[in-house]
Amino acid sequence: MQLSTSPALAPGSAAPVATPPSGSPGAGQKNMGKRAALSAFFGSLVEYYDFMLFASASALIFGPVFFAPLGSLGAMLASLGTFGVAYLARPVGAVLFGTFGDKVGRKRALMWSLNLMGVATVVIGLLPGYGTIGIAAPILLVLMRLLQGLSAGGEQAGSNSLTVEHAPEGKRGLYASWTMMGTTAGNLLGAVAFMLVALMPHDILLSWGWRVPFLIAAPMMLVAALIRRSVEETESFKENQRTNQSPNVPLKEVFVHHWRSVLRVIGCCLLAVMGTIVSVYGLSYAAGDHVGMNPSTYLLAITLGNVAMMVALPLWAKFSDRVGRRPVFATSMIVAGLLIFPFLLAVSTGNFWLVLIAAVIVSVVGGAANGIQSSLYTEMFPSRVRYTGVAIGTQIGYMVGGFAPAIAKTLEGEGSTGWVPVAVFACTALVVSGVCSLLGKETSKLNLKQLDVR
Repeated sequence: MQLSTSPALAPGSAAPVATPPSGSPGAGQKNMGKRAALSAFFGSLVEYYDFMLFASASALIFGPVFFAPLGSLGAMLASLGTFGVAYLARPVGAVLFGTFGDKVGRKRALMWSLNLMGVATVVIGLLPGYGTIGIAAPILLVLMRLLQGLSAGGEQAGSNSLTVEHAPEGKRGLYASWTMMGTTAGNLLGAVAFMLVALMPHDILLSWGWRVPFLIAAPMMLVAALIRRSVEETESFKENQRTNQSPNVPLKEVFVHHWRSVLRVIGCCLLAVMGTIVSVYGLSYAAGDHVGMNPSTYLLAITLGNVAMMVALPLWAKFSDRVGRRPVFATSMIVAGLLIFPFLLAVSTGNFWLVLIAAVIVSVVGGAANGIQSSLYTEMFPSRVRYTGVAIGTQIGYMVGGFAPAIAKTLEGEGSTGWVPVAVFACTALVVSGVCSLLGKETSKLNLKQLDVR
């Protein structure tokens, strides 16, 4: 889920495939595939580190800091709504970066999206609260969140396109999974960072403690940018440029000729509900009056769930290279949808061990769909509009996931079973996601040229 890699991927970890001898055929291509996968990993790590920080701060910090005049409940709803605002900007970012990526280059578009995300996140960490500058504080917070949304609209689609087009045949699922391993790593690091600052005295946390993790995003962005600069454009993109195959208006071609694929991606992207329900709504519910669980304790359980997911992600992706994307994705989503019920039941008890076990199980099962979504979506579109098609489909689909915490909070009932309507909502979304993945053709065995002529 966006629970939606980490240290385990970094030093000493194995690359997706062994590097052939420098003189062997395809050595350069395989090496560039590794660089593309590493670039995707770190780009997604930065994006979802920022995502997890904002998610945690939305549930615990931004209400009293930026929306205090609205009262306790009003401030909470406004804060969760601000979290969702980014998802309104994501489709705009998808159009901007998708068009740029399909016409000018994947690499250049990705450099811009990375820089935008990093700058917006650091500025959030420097923003004064409502008590200092009044109404300007929430306005600036929303503006920075919109810029984060613009960036996110182009990041993963571009990383997926770059990695899939550089990957060796038969290993696209494994290589593309590095995007989602970076997502998991970012969530993991973001949860750890916020878990640590949440241990501070409450007054220090609200005054300056919460800002520290946001400011740490700056050096992380610089590392990701250096890695990304070493990746070359793909042969698929270069070939489209040489043969004048790049469309003048990629968005038009996507909606005229590939609208069925866009609709499938939108439906599949309901999987995002799983991550935001667990990471945002779950934190809010666990720390609320009905449960009264310590936020750091809940974040620890989710963090360990992310570790389990990180181990499972490349295994599921490699499995999809053998048996196909559709059966793995669909089974994962349907089973994860059913598991949301015991997960939220465990959260309602406030028992750390029950929450931990439930988080690990949901993370591993949901990790199957999460790990292969990069290759599943990317293979649905030909290279000439691949960036735009994936970006538009995913960002429209992710909008439901972005507002899922606010929707869930509205659906939440009273008492110890108040989580049940939320579980029904989440389960429905995940089952629909799984079914949508079965509506298209299997693409795992097609080569890149076959994907272009479908």
